[in-house]
Order: sequence, then C-alpha cells, then structure tokens
Amino acid sequence: MRSPSSPVHTSRLVAAAALLAIGVSACTPAEQGGATSTAPALPAFTTTSPTTSTTTPTAEATDYGRLLLTADDLSDAEDTFVERTKTATPDGVPGSSAFFVNEKDTRAITDTVLIYPDAATATAMLKQATDTLGTLVSGGTPKSANVGADSVVVSGTKPDEESAVTVLLFTEGRALVRLRFESATGDATTDRFVTSVGKMQRIALRIGLADEQ
Repeated sequence: MRSPSSPVHTSRLVAAAALLAIGVSACTPAEQGGATSTAPALPAFTTTSPTTSTTTPTAEATDYGRLLLTADDLSDAEDTFVERTKTATPDGVPGSSAFFVNEKDTRAITDTVLIYPDAATATAMLKQATDTLGTLVSGGTPKSANVGADSVVVSGTKPDEESAVTVLLFTEGRALVRLRFESATGDATTDRFVTSVGKMQRIALRIGLADEQ
C-alpha cells in the first residue's frame, strides 16, 4: 500500500489551515474470494479516566467527526477507499470513529479519535491503550513511530484470524488516536503509508482542536 498522493492531501490541509486563520476492533476486510460489508465493533479503548471529570452537555453535543480523516485522504493511486460507517462517542467517550474499506473489500482502516478533558489525561490513556496492544496484534513488538514523540506502532497478525494488522497510537493535545489497518496475510500495510496517514490525522487534529479555542 503506497502513500496517499501528496497533491490532493496537501491541498486539502492547506485549505483547512487557511480556514483556521482545521478494545478490540472487529473491522474486517473481505476474506480472499469474497467481500463483506459487516460494520465493525467499536475499538476497545480503555474508557476509565485516571482523573475524575464530568462531561458537559456541550461536549456531548460536539460533532467530533469533523476531526477525522476522509476517504479521499486515505485514497491513492493503488486504492480508493470509501467510508462504510461512522460512530459518535465510541465506548461512551466524546470523539468519533470511522470505518473505511477499499473498493475490493481487501483492505480496511479504522480511524478513532477520543477527546479527553486535557492533554495529561489523553497521555495517561495512551499508556493504558499501549498496554493492551498484545490483545489486538499477535507476533509484533510495539515500537516508536515517526508521528510524534509519544506515538507507538505495532504490526503483526490479528489474533485467531488470517489477516495482517497494524495499529498506530498517538496523542495530539487532549485527543487520543488509534489508527488500525487490516489486510490479507502477505499484504501488510507499509510503514510509509501508516506514517503518512498518522501525520495527516495529527495535522487535522491540531487544526481542528484549535478551532474550538
């Protein structure tokens, strides 16, 4: 899987910047020999915050789906993605999650953003999420990713299933992000593509969260 084509995505982010001054998942790509349109279960991010906080009605009503990447952001010369589902407040936490598949239903991406009261809480929740990576990916060792100082990525196989999976975690301000990439065994998502998508989501959050201030 190659990196998204730079002209389309650069223009989108530049335009957005101009407007500023922007678990266990069951997302399943098609098995070889057939397609599926089954919507995924929500990612199992830990939702118990180490600090006590109360979510206000205003925060609950916020449309955080605008912070997520779009199908166009993920598409490139090799794959055209479409958004299959989008869910607000995944696991009851303010945020949004979207599930994308390519046209052949052979590759899938889940983009989940959870919004916490502050950056310290998001960082603490990242640590909790990192500790659960072994339940999401088998045969891989978590390592630092080139998507920020706290980013971590692990690649391997989906437990008990014949599919390749890569999970990327990082924070941006008070947001915690999990990007999950699934594909057929032997067709693992490239590090370059994972990093490119992660950086785009980080920029989108940086701009989008600044709009709230």
